[in-house]
Formats: sequence, C-alpha cells, structure tokens
Amino acid sequence: MRGIFLFCAVFSILALGCICVFLLANGLPFIGKVGLGNFFGTKWDIHNGDYGILSMIVASLYVTALSMIFGVSLGLLTAVSLYKFCPRRAVAPIRQMVNLLAGIPSVIYGLFGLIIIVPFLRDYISPNGVGYGILATSLVLSVMVLPTIVGVSLDALNAVPKNYYEGALALGATKEQGVFKVMLPAAKSGIMAAVVLSIGRAIGETMAVIMVIGGSPAMPTSLFQSVRTLTANIAMGATELSGDPMTALVATGVVLFFFALLLNASFSLLKGGEKRENKRASKANS
Repeated sequence: MRGIFLFCAVFSILALGCICVFLLANGLPFIGKVGLGNFFGTKWDIHNGDYGILSMIVASLYVTALSMIFGVSLGLLTAVSLYKFCPRRAVAPIRQMVNLLAGIPSVIYGLFGLIIIVPFLRDYISPNGVGYGILATSLVLSVMVLPTIVGVSLDALNAVPKNYYEGALALGATKEQGVFKVMLPAAKSGIMAAVVLSIGRAIGETMAVIMVIGGSPAMPTSLFQSVRTLTANIAMGATELSGDPMTALVATGVVLFFFALLLNASFSLLKGGEKRENKRASKANS
C-alpha cells in the first residue's frame, strides 16, 4: 500500500510537471518571437499576425471580480444564515440543495444564462440593448461558485470552538454581534480558502462563459458589451486553428497558469501572515 500511495503522489507531481513543461516550452518561445508589445497588446487579429491578449486579461479580471462580489456576498450570508439564523430542521435540506448546484453541468448554467439572464438584461437593464457581456457572465458565475463558498465557509464556522460564541453572549453581545464580530473573524482562514477556490473556479470557467459573454476580442468599456475572456479565447480556437495561432493559444494558457500560481502564492502568504500573527498573540497572552 505504501508503494501504491507513493506512486499516486509521484504521478500527480509528474503530471503537473509535464503540463508545466508543455506550456512553458511552447508558450514562452512564441511570446519571445512576437514580442511582449504585440502579445500584450489590445488587438487580436490572427490573420494579420496580431496576438494581443490584453483585452482578454482585462475582461477575465472584470468578470472574476464582479462574480466574486456577487457570489461571496450571497454565499457568505447564506453560510451565516445556515450557521445560526436558520431553523435546525431546514439546515440539512438547504445545504443539500446548495450542494446540488455543484453537480449541474456548466453548459446548463450557460443555457440558463443565454435564455433567461441575457434577454432580461437586454430588455430591462441594458442602456444599449445588449444583454451579453460582463454582467451576464458574472451573474452566471456567481451562482456557480455558491456551493464552494457556502460549503467551505459553513465548515469553517462550525470548526470555530463554540465557547467563543458563548463567551461573547456572556459578555453581553447580541446574537448578531457574536456571529459577525467574533465567529466570522475567527473563521477568516477558512473563508479565505473558500474565496480563493471560488476565484479559481470563476477565472477558469469556459463553457458557460462562452455562451453568455459574446466573444468579441474588444477592450471592455461597458458591462453590456460583447467581450472575450482568456479561457473563452482558448476554447473558441482550439479545434480550428493551427500553426502560430494555435501556439498563441498555448501562450495564453501560460498567462492563465501564471494567474493560478499568483493566486496560490497570495493565499499562502496570507495564511503565513495569519500564523505569525497568531503566534505573536499567543506569546503576548502568555
């Protein structure tokens, strides 16, 4: 069994290493070939040799940030409600229904956004009569990340010792003050983990994004505008392009890989800073 476990661990490392080598070996030489100015420019026109992905980077960041604002707000409040403000009999059914959202295929979310959200935004909210774009995509993604935010945040709240909450009540705090001023700060590490996982899901989603974002490689200037994210750009051309345009998609994957590394490194730094603060606090108390 030790050999099997070791093989699984080594296989995972080798798989990651192969992916890294493939991306870097194919993507970096292409970036050097076309130049940083061209690759990080604002114009994507593969027929004329323009491979600028800056507009897609901006669109990806806008979509991810807006979906996190919606998703984290709704998901965290849902987790808090299930933690202390919801009848006990209703907690398990509601949590199961939220978890079911994780089992719905991405294409179904995209279909829902295409048939319901996009026409609603186009007819009732959009000032220019366009329903596709950043807002529609962000609304779809905010629903897709709810299971992660709710589940991980609720587990983090349940992991906090109950005497924290009971002590707050004993000192005269209300139920709301005990939850929002004591329990939430104590569970911030788990909540941050939920946010990081949700960001990874949002920035890496492809199928649902393609169906509601429009697909135009233009610089975002409005929430109601056809744009294109990095993942959508790769998926839309992966089965049709070859040669330098295909290599450009691999180079786009290098940028996505860098974002993933940056996200994980930021989370590790936050956790490391929190551990150091906790150690200093424990030393001060002792």
